[in-house]
Amino acid sequence: MKLENIIHTIASAGQAETFANVTASAIQHEPIRRTLVGYVDRRINQRLEEAYDVNERRLPRVIQDKAYIIRAIAHSIDRALARGYVSEAVVKGVLRGLVMNAFLREEHKAAWERFRQEHGYGAPSFVVISPGKLCNLHCKGCYASSGNDSEKMDWEVFDRIITEASDLWGSGFIVISGGEPLAYRSQGKGILDAAAKHQNMFFLMYTNGTLIDEKTAVRMAEVGNLTPAISVEGWEERTDARRGKGVFQRVLKSMANLRQAGVPFGISLTATCENCEEILSDEFLDFFFEEQGSIYGWIFQYMPIGRGFTLNLLPRPEQRLWMWKRAWQIIREKRYFLPDFWNSGTLSDGCISAGRQGGYLYFDWNGKVMPCVFVPYSPVNINDAYREGKTLNDILEEPFFKAIRKWQDEYGYAVTKPEECKNWAMPCIIRDHHADFRRILEATEPDPEDEAALQAMIDPSYRDGLIQYNEAVARLMDPIWEHEYLGNGCV
Repeated sequence: MKLENIIHTIASAGQAETFANVTASAIQHEPIRRTLVGYVDRRINQRLEEAYDVNERRLPRVIQDKAYIIRAIAHSIDRALARGYVSEAVVKGVLRGLVMNAFLREEHKAAWERFRQEHGYGAPSFVVISPGKLCNLHCKGCYASSGNDSEKMDWEVFDRIITEASDLWGSGFIVISGGEPLAYRSQGKGILDAAAKHQNMFFLMYTNGTLIDEKTAVRMAEVGNLTPAISVEGWEERTDARRGKGVFQRVLKSMANLRQAGVPFGISLTATCENCEEILSDEFLDFFFEEQGSIYGWIFQYMPIGRGFTLNLLPRPEQRLWMWKRAWQIIREKRYFLPDFWNSGTLSDGCISAGRQGGYLYFDWNGKVMPCVFVPYSPVNINDAYREGKTLNDILEEPFFKAIRKWQDEYGYAVTKPEECKNWAMPCIIRDHHADFRRILEATEPDPEDEAALQAMIDPSYRDGLIQYNEAVARLMDPIWEHEYLGNGCV
């Protein structure tokens, strides 16, 4: 019996916990783990060969991109397990929450299928929640303009969003942002309490890392279904320049605490025109993936929103092209899991905002619901919606979100002929296609999240500057799409 069939057989018999326990014990043994990694490699090679099947709905290079990233995460996990950086208890939590429920949807399948029948398309896969604006740092250019404790989500609302994502959408994955997530408290409860309560879900938390002391790391290991993605801006000088003196060393201490407790973690990198070469260098990535034990990394190209926003920090068009080439080189050759949320749009079939099938919605500390963490405009407040007896399903029907999903479909997500798909290396509606976004913004009139979002909306130089930036990037990235993807220039 094939490995995936065994997994589904156990899960369908209601034995997810048994699967997690047995598999967690097994993969701690190197011979078994090497066999599993070898199996993944063989399947990836098979998938690469199948990419040219005429019946495939996606372009061959898109299929290859997905295969390479799966291989990268498999090898990244293998490295961490081989070095003893992940405890058996946490492995069980990952298998139960992430593999069985978030990926395979074994405990959530009925909800997902019910949503499809009622709505005619697949449900979003997750939500991103920033329950509190409070942060212990005051970073330059913070996209969230994080600040004091006066703005935060009530625990009941926070908990209900998570519950509804599971019950209504069949979601098994929750992303937490902020503010600093570990600074959030409501009714004496925090992020780790949410993860402990929802053991059938898996949580990824974006954090500055400075509050992860030994006690907190141990609690994370006990909870077992949460991984922190820790922000760094580059080496010590650059990180401290943006985040505050001493932050880099505090981050390294937090990583040591996580390794000691057996909690898997990753890094979150904001790429600007000033640091993109640094954070994508072999020396920098080897330090965090090999020496510090990071299992994954996320690249967020700088978004001109939030505190002190400016177009001057955007990676220059030629840097954007270099970053595309460099990131895929790292994924293929080093087998580091390192997606770029803009350049790696092929991994998600384009933009995943606005509650698209497989995508997400974003909720901030005041209850404002937005299509994306980086699109600070909201048509509805979850607090008001809940008072009116509505649910997350009602939120999805907001015209602003529906208009963005329509744009996503036409851009390439819903096309039936792969060659009709537009450039998924430029997938972002607000940053890569600002003129299109402005038309939707003007037609649906959502509210700006804060004063900074309002200023960006009414500033003609901001609008014109982003549109000009889009055009300059397209002149470099469109030929890549035409040759490497539409032209089947696979690697």
